[in-house]
Amino acid sequence: MNASSQNLSDEFSRREFLRDASQKFLGVSLAPMLGGSLASQALGEKVSAKRSKPATHVIFLNMAGGMSHIDTFDLKPGQDVQGPVKGIPTTVDGLQIANYLPETAKVMKEVCTIHSMQSKQGDHEQASYLLHKGYNQLGTIVHPALGSWVNRLKGTDNDTLPGYIAVNSPANMIGAGWMGARFAPAVVTNPEKGLEGTSRHPSVSEEDFERRLSLTDAVNKRFHLENPSPNAKNFGTLFDEAVRVMKSEDLAAFDLTKESPTIRNQYGRHSFGQGCLLARRLVEHGVRFIEVTLGDWDTHYDNFTGVQARCQLLDSAYSSLITDLRARGLLESTLVVLSSEFGRTPEIQKQHRNGRSHHPGAFTSLLAGGGVKGGITYGKTDKEARKVIENPVTFHDLNSTIAYSLGLDHAKVIESPSERPFRMAGPDKEDAGPITEIFG
Repeated sequence: MNASSQNLSDEFSRREFLRDASQKFLGVSLAPMLGGSLASQALGEKVSAKRSKPATHVIFLNMAGGMSHIDTFDLKPGQDVQGPVKGIPTTVDGLQIANYLPETAKVMKEVCTIHSMQSKQGDHEQASYLLHKGYNQLGTIVHPALGSWVNRLKGTDNDTLPGYIAVNSPANMIGAGWMGARFAPAVVTNPEKGLEGTSRHPSVSEEDFERRLSLTDAVNKRFHLENPSPNAKNFGTLFDEAVRVMKSEDLAAFDLTKESPTIRNQYGRHSFGQGCLLARRLVEHGVRFIEVTLGDWDTHYDNFTGVQARCQLLDSAYSSLITDLRARGLLESTLVVLSSEFGRTPEIQKQHRNGRSHHPGAFTSLLAGGGVKGGITYGKTDKEARKVIENPVTFHDLNSTIAYSLGLDHAKVIESPSERPFRMAGPDKEDAGPITEIFG
């Protein structure tokens, strides 16, 4: 076993021990926090910002499954490929989007619509991996997700809360890979329940909890004296910080009951809507990077019914998030990214009840806030939304643009434990760069 493999094995052993010990001796599970980047504040690397007022937070909305661009944001009216979807005007002159998105149409003046996304990956797992990590999936190494990169380069903005939180996201896509557990996300599987495992079990009193903490601290100190290794020190630090999260007043950020019923209804009383509301609250509490996933966009069968159903969830949540951030003065400092791993084919497959297949050759992503100019479009597809014919954009370019918004160097090289060079933008050979012209 090589050194990096041994370190990974040790890391999982420490995490498992800490999880089990916390359940048995403290009456609480710290598991949701063990993957959080609780120690990353001290590790944020100061990078010269190229923008005068760089963004400080990112909300990444993952449309998992392959959102049909031609049925949402890149309509081709009058073409046979369009199907039954109708266009409606937006707050941007000349821009129409699907009639499934009436509330989103009202906020498009805040949005930059990138019509020219393209990828070479048409398999869900491979394409989602590329979306999240900027690299092709390999069997020899696991790459860090975008949120891990942001936390590594930017540091956290809160002393106690994790800097990277993922809501309803696929576990195999959001991890920190070779960066290790300190840059992995804290996971929220149900926005209504928040960060689970952060409160004492009813059977454990406050007095008993404090007594057990004192005993644990004594054991930790003796263990550190007998094992003066960096790994042992990291173990103790992780435990201390997890307990600090439990006692933090910032845990109130996860309590959606503190929002008015009106606001909660505006976002939509569904998991994605409440996840977007949670994301706004987390930004207010200094969380650096939040991903929220809306799945089930894989409309091989009955595409139009499926897209309409997904859009009903997206419409209320996305429009409310943009409006809410703007009203609270947070949109300029928060970059809101919406993207899918690929689009859908122009061909309508009648044998599959009017379904559409995977199409990585052209699709749409949205950017709002974070210094991006609203009410503009970038790139263009042909008359069938099949091919990009103007200003192609890859995920490497998108990652570079996110870095630029945050004032980070997208090309900064960081070596993995095996001394292999990596960049937030992806491999050197991709020659990725930010789309600077979309910024004000």
